[in-house]
Amino acid sequence: MRLYINIDHVATVRQARMTIEPDPVRAAVLAELGGADGITVHHRIDIRHVSPRDVELLMRTIRTGLNLEISSRERMVNYAAGVAPMAVTLVPESRQEVTTEGGLDLGETEVRRSVANALKRFADEGIRSSLFIDPDLEAIDHAAALQADAVELHTGEYANALSSYEKADELTRLVRASEYAHGAGLAVHAGHGLTYENVVPVAALPCIEELNIGHSVVSRAIFTGLERAVRDMRAIVDASPSRVARPGEWVHPIGF
Repeated sequence: MRLYINIDHVATVRQARMTIEPDPVRAAVLAELGGADGITVHHRIDIRHVSPRDVELLMRTIRTGLNLEISSRERMVNYAAGVAPMAVTLVPESRQEVTTEGGLDLGETEVRRSVANALKRFADEGIRSSLFIDPDLEAIDHAAALQADAVELHTGEYANALSSYEKADELTRLVRASEYAHGAGLAVHAGHGLTYENVVPVAALPCIEELNIGHSVVSRAIFTGLERAVRDMRAIVDASPSRVARPGEWVHPIGF
């Protein structure tokens, strides 16, 4: 089971203040040190969080591989082909959405045509392709017919299920879809809404070979790393010249 870490939300925090930190590239390196098998980022057409510069630096910095999520619009396909990441995952994209709300609607003719053009381009460029779809058999049939390398099953409905009965039903749906996709010759990935509390049943499915998880990991990092971050800031503040000088003897921090 490969674990890819999505670092979009590190960039989201940075963009909230339009500053230079936290740096998603630095987050990617730490994720690799923590055992990630790869890094995932969604480069949106509206450049809401991850920027072209982030993608460029990630390609030059990380040692595992980059899974680049994009829409199937020609502009984004051309961009991805130029970047040449290890893998590209095509996802639906709407300007109004907070995050990806569901899988590609491959039953729509225009969507299917756009995806087909993108997949051909990636095949020509030698870039591995994946389609983010709902765990439905019809969607898997479309993905297989389009000759994608892999599908990523949307686990949002499973993650959002409130009762144990609903969650069991959604897990059964994922089991059926993962086995069906595997039988159709597709590599099977999964992601969206997976957390430390709900990931085990999905990770245990034998036909799923890759998980993409981001928000939950970034959320936990705020707390598991916050105490150390505060201690580091406390130490710097306490060691500043104005703190260590004797009362009445202010020392300019640059030494003037």
